[in-house]
Amino acid sequence: MIVEKIKKEIGLIEENLKKFISSQVPFINQVSEYVLFAGGKRIRPLLTVICAKLFSPNLSENLYRTSILFEYLHAATLLHDDVVDSAEFRRGRKAARNLWGNQATILVGDYLYARALKLASELRNPEVMEVITETTLIMSEGEVLQLLNLYQTEISEEAYEEVIFRKTAALISACCEVGAIIGGASPAEREKLKNFGKYLGLSFQIIDDLLDYLSTETGKDLGRDFKEGKITLPVIYALKQASSEDKRRLLELLTLPEPKDEFFEEAKNLIEKNQGFKLAQEKALDYINQAKHSLDGIPENLYKQMLIFITDYLTNRKK
Repeated sequence: MIVEKIKKEIGLIEENLKKFISSQVPFINQVSEYVLFAGGKRIRPLLTVICAKLFSPNLSENLYRTSILFEYLHAATLLHDDVVDSAEFRRGRKAARNLWGNQATILVGDYLYARALKLASELRNPEVMEVITETTLIMSEGEVLQLLNLYQTEISEEAYEEVIFRKTAALISACCEVGAIIGGASPAEREKLKNFGKYLGLSFQIIDDLLDYLSTETGKDLGRDFKEGKITLPVIYALKQASSEDKRRLLELLTLPEPKDEFFEEAKNLIEKNQGFKLAQEKALDYINQAKHSLDGIPENLYKQMLIFITDYLTNRKK
């Protein structure tokens, strides 16, 4: 029942994504479609729809039109990320920058940001607009912070979590909060959904950082964070736990100008030896539990069950 309902909601989201890519410049549509339809999970618009229907199950199709703005925002960040990171691949395919160049990729990312804000403005809801514009600012700050933290091997856990809040969790939190606003939730219920999204987003990014080392899925650009000099939570924990010799070698591997595959495997083994993966998994689970706890007091219905299902799915994902 829950899985079928989720599939139906995703189908409606997909229809609206295709319907509202409407630039008068065909090239923009081409690049936008390349990144938007590359196999994303549609978690962000799905959360908006479900959080709205928690309180108003019979909302009209305009809800789906609103929800897709979050997928546009997400796609824009992916395009910009790939340019900043000089990425070769995205979701098992060539990154857009490798097909159309950095300049075109950045400009199409800018278009998707603008398209998202246009969809938000059509709601004529100041509360929704405030959440989305504030979130866009936070996300931009997150990208800058991440850039500044490259190769910063002394980065603290707190500084890392500040980056992943701004880079990932803020958008997922906004998806849930906007859904609650559209659904007519009370201020207290709106705050619960906002917090649910924040904790879910923090866990989501930690799991993503773990999968960069541990994924067994084909098509995964394994070791991308390591090669780009990103110091993520498994590394932070391993450096805390490591002996002086292990720490010296791991730091050496993390700051290599041209890391090779064998160096990635060595770094991975050192992180595992010093419990980096285990401790990061425990932290992700802690955030998952906080996300679920945030739903205490929310009406018990099918849509709340769907939120719990999605949370468990994201916890156990392999890619």
